[in-house]
Amino acid sequence: MTGIPTITLNNGVAMPQIDFGVFQVPDEETTAAVAAALDAGYRSIDTAAIYGNEAGTGRAIAESGIAREDLFITSKLWNADQGYEETLAAFDASLATLGLDYLDLYLIHWPAPAQNKYLESWRALETLHADGRVRAIGVSNFLPEHLQPILDAGTVVPAVNQIELHPALQQRGVEAFNAAHGIATEAWSPLAQGAVLGEETVRAIAAAHDVTPAQVILRWHLQQGPIIIPKSVAPARIRQNLDILGFELTDAELDAVDALERDGRTGPHPAEFNG
Repeated sequence: MTGIPTITLNNGVAMPQIDFGVFQVPDEETTAAVAAALDAGYRSIDTAAIYGNEAGTGRAIAESGIAREDLFITSKLWNADQGYEETLAAFDASLATLGLDYLDLYLIHWPAPAQNKYLESWRALETLHADGRVRAIGVSNFLPEHLQPILDAGTVVPAVNQIELHPALQQRGVEAFNAAHGIATEAWSPLAQGAVLGEETVRAIAAAHDVTPAQVILRWHLQQGPIIIPKSVAPARIRQNLDILGFELTDAELDAVDALERDGRTGPHPAEFNG
């Protein structure tokens, strides 16, 4: 896939390690942004029902001329749609809005623990997977306390856990739990919404490699191993975020970025958010 490294998920499905995200992109702008990403070489697109831009994403895919089997498309189940039958209906709605016959990855967006429905939703995802309507299933924003019940009661181990992950919030415990159970970690907000780009450490490393601070952080992620989801609507930035394969950070530079950890969560806490 255009030279982008891939991660082999626990069911043998290959997923590009660099994804293109459309969170907070209005639907009317999404088609152009996804088209620019596909033109730049991205082949993995991450959307969600709650983003309200599955239609714009689908238009870009349809207009791209790229073979469906060369794309990896992810969407997510919103909290209000949890439950067995509700999940099946929500999946049908997402698929129809995207204009696709199947998804490559479908995630439960949040555990929403107060609702206590995610095990029912997981059972529905297992049905969709068994029926061949989605190639891999997983979760998003799940902590070990939410993952363990799925491991105990489910018949399929989640392929992916998509979590907030960046130098200011490294979530080593969640990553370790994922790895111990063969679950790939995917990082949303990999640039901490820009919060770490002004750090002197990051700027010095960027200058040493003649790259941007954002490229340093994305390269740090890549060398750590998670799948990443950079996002932008600016074509130049979209290309720049993908252009991180031509340099490598030293161990000392990786350690320097590691030192930026400060429990700097930018989104809701999964144990508290029920949306």
